[in-house]
Amino acid sequence: MNGAARPCPTLSTSRLVLRPHTSADFESCLALWSDPEVMRHMGGRPFTPEEVWRRMLAYAGLWATIGYGYWVIEDAASRRYVGEAGLADFHRPFAFDFAPEAGWMLAPATQGKGMAYEAMTAILEWAEAELPYRRSVCMIDPENGPSLRLAARLGYRPTGRAHYGERDLVLHER
Repeated sequence: MNGAARPCPTLSTSRLVLRPHTSADFESCLALWSDPEVMRHMGGRPFTPEEVWRRMLAYAGLWATIGYGYWVIEDAASRRYVGEAGLADFHRPFAFDFAPEAGWMLAPATQGKGMAYEAMTAILEWAEAELPYRRSVCMIDPENGPSLRLAARLGYRPTGRAHYGERDLVLHER
């Protein structure tokens, strides 16, 4: 069962601000989702401007429909866009049994600095306090070592594999 609709709250950590997406984020989101290196483990091809815009609309729809979703991650000091992270229900073709699906994506210049861990820790703490779920899941390309290590650090454990799109993925749960 999904949660009730709610607005995306703003969360803060020592270095980051997690806030709702706005139309002003389009150029930053487009730069992230159209970067071939970023997309190497996320389907293999850069997104078009139309696909990025639809993704941003879907983020707003997640909050309005199920009461959780994705946040923009900003550097708290500079207010610079770092990436995005959150929880979703994308109705994947394999069963996640109504568990929120975690995901994160950071700009290349900010990767490897612990920001994804910091953002996801805040998001998972928020979810534990606000959502009726005791479990969350994620799926990761088996060649994406940094995301596999992050998932393990966040407490996710491999539970199996699935073929999705053109890729084999490792399924995890927490």
